[in-house]
Amino acid sequence: MGKIRKPRCGSRAFRPRKRAGSQNARIVSWPTLNETKLLGFAGFKAGMTHLTMIDDYEGSPTKGHEISVPVTVVETPSLFVLGLRAYSSDVCGLMAFSDAYANIDKKIAERINFKKNRFEDAMKKIESNSDSIKDVRILAITAPDKTGFGRKKPDVIEIAVGGKNAKEKLEFCKGILGKEVTPSDVFTDGEYVDAISITKGKGWQGAVKRFGVHLQRRKATGRVRHVGTLGPWHPARVMYTTPMAGQMGYHKRTEINKRILKIAGKDDVNPKGGFLNYGIVKNDCILIKGSVGGPCKRMIKLRRSIREKGKPVKPEIKYISKESKQGKSRCLG
Repeated sequence: MGKIRKPRCGSRAFRPRKRAGSQNARIVSWPTLNETKLLGFAGFKAGMTHLTMIDDYEGSPTKGHEISVPVTVVETPSLFVLGLRAYSSDVCGLMAFSDAYANIDKKIAERINFKKNRFEDAMKKIESNSDSIKDVRILAITAPDKTGFGRKKPDVIEIAVGGKNAKEKLEFCKGILGKEVTPSDVFTDGEYVDAISITKGKGWQGAVKRFGVHLQRRKATGRVRHVGTLGPWHPARVMYTTPMAGQMGYHKRTEINKRILKIAGKDDVNPKGGFLNYGIVKNDCILIKGSVGGPCKRMIKLRRSIREKGKPVKPEIKYISKESKQGKSRCLG
């Protein structure tokens, strides 16, 4: 006999369960920081490997011992600071006030449909209205053409800046405008970050895989992989919480407090034969403890942790695996 009461299948935190509008995941919230520096970065997921390190987690039974840890390799070619964006505020919150762009290469401008604007005029407009400016952020472009998979078209991303006030942020943004920024300028080893990405797409899936409902008995209306009931008699309609078939995956997800174990060079992580479906890492990369959402080649945005866990402690890494990820083949003789 079935249970009278049972927890609902599927979380209500992720609604609607539809495909993301873009692979360039939008970051809505940013942490506050008095130090003038960038609060985020972006890279491309290459794959996974493992390393051994000394366990430094307080309360762990293996503290002080060497342990094996799975890591995600995120290739992070330097970002080019394209421009800055000033924000004013009204009753609805922050609103974009004006943008100021640096001079960029003609080929890159064609790829991102860049429209010229006069930098001096834009800066005069921002500085003359400095009292109404509440926040300043940078606009940067990624460099996927420098990576192993070689996509040509870059993405334009917005990154917040730390600082005590808008004037400090504006001066900092003007100083790095038209320059390249590396991951070492933003993060340090042992720091905690939030990973924002678009997950792997699974397509159209049924209720069993999508929500984890139980399989039916053999003679239940001739079907096994379906939900037992669509709801009660009253209310006389199907509720939106009822587990039903639909889109699964390709959603924007944020994982908080992912630890950066090492900002490594390209020679530190490249396995024999390269990473599957990716190739060779050609730039600096970030080794993140555990998994990160999305397939390989997907853009991963890293944000300074919005729920800080104290000062970063640099881990003691003993070994990084560079063995082939192709798998072992059998010799048939």
